[in-house]
Amino acid sequence: MKPTLVIACAALALLAGCASKSEPQYPPKALEAFEASSELRADWSRGIGDGLGRASYPISPARDGDTLFAADAEGRLMAIDANSGDVEWRQDLGEAISSGITAVAGQLYLGTRNGEVLALRQADGSVEWRARVPSEVLAAPQPNQQLLVVQSVDGSVTALDRASGAERWVYAANEPALTLRGTGTPQVIEPVTFAGFANGRLVTLDNRSGQPLWDLRVAVPQGRSEIARLVDLDGQPLLTPDGRLYVTSYNGRLVALEATTGEVMWERDHSSYLTPLLVGDFLFTVNEAGHVLALDALNGQPIWRNEDLEGRWLTAPAFADGKLVFGDFEGYLHLLEARDGELAGRTRINRSGIMLRPLTEGRQIHVLANDGRLEALTIRETP
Repeated sequence: MKPTLVIACAALALLAGCASKSEPQYPPKALEAFEASSELRADWSRGIGDGLGRASYPISPARDGDTLFAADAEGRLMAIDANSGDVEWRQDLGEAISSGITAVAGQLYLGTRNGEVLALRQADGSVEWRARVPSEVLAAPQPNQQLLVVQSVDGSVTALDRASGAERWVYAANEPALTLRGTGTPQVIEPVTFAGFANGRLVTLDNRSGQPLWDLRVAVPQGRSEIARLVDLDGQPLLTPDGRLYVTSYNGRLVALEATTGEVMWERDHSSYLTPLLVGDFLFTVNEAGHVLALDALNGQPIWRNEDLEGRWLTAPAFADGKLVFGDFEGYLHLLEARDGELAGRTRINRSGIMLRPLTEGRQIHVLANDGRLEALTIRETP
């Protein structure tokens, strides 16, 4: 079974590259002054229990309509009005939560450290059903109309009946002994599930049976050490309405695929453990060094590159009001102009740091700091 926590050397690999070096491979760049074109106005702030816990579980909040749903690592769950910050209800689940939250069609789904999946009512947080999966769940469960698909830390993918939680099928991948902390998040549509694994492979599963339709090696292990051979697909595959699939890998490639066949449309060397973002024909991605890249989504050609935030352990990018939005390990929230990559705004949210992708809606941003501070902000153009 894949361990919940990677050994210390691998946990440091994202920052240090190799534990034998005295200096990080990508030391955090100091933040320099710049002329801001936008400001971030604080609207409200709310504490969400004890936050992500000492292990920094990826308990990302979710939004459905005008309601936010957020939880802490000890199972305290809250529904909050996204505009006012007023608490609509609180629920103590009595479960150690470990996954992000999914909110859809009046229901909430989340996973726990002991390998359970819970379905709850958005109206009051009451539990509708619970189901057992093979191991701890870090990735937010992903629904289609009939199924809830859950990827566990041991490399298994389990499909549950959305109405009852009954198991429909399980797919098990061969995982390497050493992996990054975390798992990929499956991309689920009605007929199939796209799932990436720590062995560097992307697999398309038939949702009727869990049988693989095709699989592709996105990254090939290289190097002599186990750390150098890490090839995890820890981001979520990004699927477009016209059937293009974008996949990142650690120590590997960024690949654009034809989703129905797995045929490679274009590829480039690119090491990343974060989910990319598509806006129009621009594909935005952050590499392991913390460089932000904008690529032409149709051919992979670079449009711009920003290295101002190198080594700052950025979150995956979000998009709001023409800006890219990132959090960093010191708790800063950064805005970059999507059209050219120039810094547009910055504010500090919380010294505990930000590891989860911000939620955005129009000009509104909601960001959860590691210690549980949930902040609502609005982007304003500077006078």
